[in-house]
Amino acid sequence: MRRILVVGPSWVGDMVMAQSLFVTLKRSGPCEIDVLAPGWSLPILARMPEVRRGVAMPLGHGEFGLGKRWALGRELAAEGYDQAILLPNSLKSALVPFFARIPLRTGFRGEMRYGLLNDLRLLDETALPMTVQRFVALGRPADAAQPPAFPNPHLLADAANQATLHSRLGLADDRPGIAFMPGAEYGPAKQWPLPHYAALARELVGRGYQVWILGSAKDHPAAVEIAADTPMVHNLAGRTQLGDAVDLLALAEAAVTNDSGLMHVAAALDVPLVAIYGSSSPEHTPPLSGKVSIRSLGLECSPCFKRVCPLGHTRCLVDITPASVLQALETLGAGGARMAATAD
Repeated sequence: MRRILVVGPSWVGDMVMAQSLFVTLKRSGPCEIDVLAPGWSLPILARMPEVRRGVAMPLGHGEFGLGKRWALGRELAAEGYDQAILLPNSLKSALVPFFARIPLRTGFRGEMRYGLLNDLRLLDETALPMTVQRFVALGRPADAAQPPAFPNPHLLADAANQATLHSRLGLADDRPGIAFMPGAEYGPAKQWPLPHYAALARELVGRGYQVWILGSAKDHPAAVEIAADTPMVHNLAGRTQLGDAVDLLALAEAAVTNDSGLMHVAAALDVPLVAIYGSSSPEHTPPLSGKVSIRSLGLECSPCFKRVCPLGHTRCLVDITPASVLQALETLGAGGARMAATAD
């Protein structure tokens, strides 16, 4: 049986999309897949049945650490991997597989990796416009037809953790939950206005839902503004780990999100999803699910891919109204009035 080490990406959304590669590898023949990845991503990998184990990279993002990479490579040499597949294009990502003396080392050309990789591919961005296509292409022969067909990611939730979370976080038992992911790590040009989120939350609560605001501790102030003393709006930002967010999203009736890592998590759980795009584009990294409604206005100035609107108005997001997002939820079979609606 082939043993494969995948050097994983450094972002939540990309790690979710990497599952399409793992499924493709499994379908191509018996293999065991280990993933070398940042420690934060291990709970995501644990919810991918194709992955035998996640190996935590003992270095932070951007840290070179040649000595630590050499030591890790020599440790992994004992695993007897047949192939390494590198999803990042950086020089440093190629060092551990080289030090591990993995015989076949596959990746796209980038940052002078000649010699470190011996299955060096040229990336045709026109033929492979989507990130997931690029990942999957690396798991296929170099002469395979492009673009490759790919399976959608599909994460598995932890049922035991779901029950624990529901109790620990004080979530209501008699109202379905709709998750909000208002985080914008990249910048405000990707964040739907917080007053819009707040207005939508009030409307959903009035219709009998509870709202779960998910995100990291950095998103807590935004979540406070959205909740704004509205009953049944739970500010969970900073109160959950990444694995918890996966399990909560699997319980949600639907989700509303910016273009973010948690957007890809929700899609991989097949949760009905309204994805709001401003400065970015769904052409390259769309949520990979059949239950998605994308809200993007396609203005002449977008996508600009800027962190902050260069024109100062962010109309690409401001002009997407709460009413239009609510309508998108309804087309997905969520957001309608519930019999349980009360005047809480």
